[in-house]
Amino acid sequence: MQRTIKIYMLVLLLASAALPSLAQQNVQFSQYIFNGLSVNPAYAGYKQDWYVNTIYRHQWAGFPGAPRTGGISVDGLTGANDGKVGVGAQVMFDKLGPQDALSLYLNYAYRIPLDNEDTRRLCFGIGAGVTQYSIDGSALAYVDSDDEAIPTGKASTWVPDARFGVYYYTSKFYAGLSVMDLFSLYTDATRYTWKGNNYAAIRKTQHVYFTAGTLVTLSPELQLKPSILVKEDFKGPTSVDLNAFLLISERLWIGGSYRTDMNLWNKQNLDKSLNPVNAASAMLEFYVNEQLRLGYAYDMNVNKMAGQSGGSHEISIGFLFPSRKFTLTNPRYF
Repeated sequence: MQRTIKIYMLVLLLASAALPSLAQQNVQFSQYIFNGLSVNPAYAGYKQDWYVNTIYRHQWAGFPGAPRTGGISVDGLTGANDGKVGVGAQVMFDKLGPQDALSLYLNYAYRIPLDNEDTRRLCFGIGAGVTQYSIDGSALAYVDSDDEAIPTGKASTWVPDARFGVYYYTSKFYAGLSVMDLFSLYTDATRYTWKGNNYAAIRKTQHVYFTAGTLVTLSPELQLKPSILVKEDFKGPTSVDLNAFLLISERLWIGGSYRTDMNLWNKQNLDKSLNPVNAASAMLEFYVNEQLRLGYAYDMNVNKMAGQSGGSHEISIGFLFPSRKFTLTNPRYF
């Protein structure tokens, strides 16, 4: 059974590689709201003190070749221009069957204060990096051992990339807009070849992210945080995440998320008969103290994938390095 599934994966990979207009989706985490740098470079330095976040996601557990994604990021303020400059770095890996992507990004954000109390800022961010895309031929099961389209080992290529974002926040509200994988707009698929065979489907396409959220005080010990994430690649259906968290006594976050696809406008090459791909998540975040955060998310499919896998598991750890240089006037809820 596993061998058959691997063969099907290879057929789909090669078939999609023959269509240069296709490309794979960007990685996405259920706990993105605790890892803002992964969706917007303008987020760098938001917490002011240096912050390290690690995350690992095992999607569709039990399914052969299921995606595994992980990474680590660090960001903070440089001390230049009275806290107006934030910087960050992010290393990410993404594995899907025989495909691998390893990326490194450096981010810069300029943070403009909009009031004397420093409760509102408008941030502009840019990021630059490289991604290594690869296919491991030894991980594939095939019928014709002499097929030259299949690499004998790992075939890989390095591709430069850039991203841009805008981020606005107050003590109770935030909104951000970003464009990721900018260089995919201007580069063709000639880099993704092996002995004359094209593997354009392994590259990522440009994405636009819109995020927004707010914080509503229900009582001195209870706060509600609803948020939304919209992801658009201009080819497939638009992905929408609806999230809600309850913050209890400033220590425990309990929440959930519902993800679905939507057709927000007409796309010429999009099959009208496609059904939405839906998923629901349950999330738990616990602040051990003011510095250490532990998080877990469990995703289950609520579509035809339901029952075909053991769901998706995601864990994250965040650690804040407090500094005397910058003093927070408001808690950082976003």
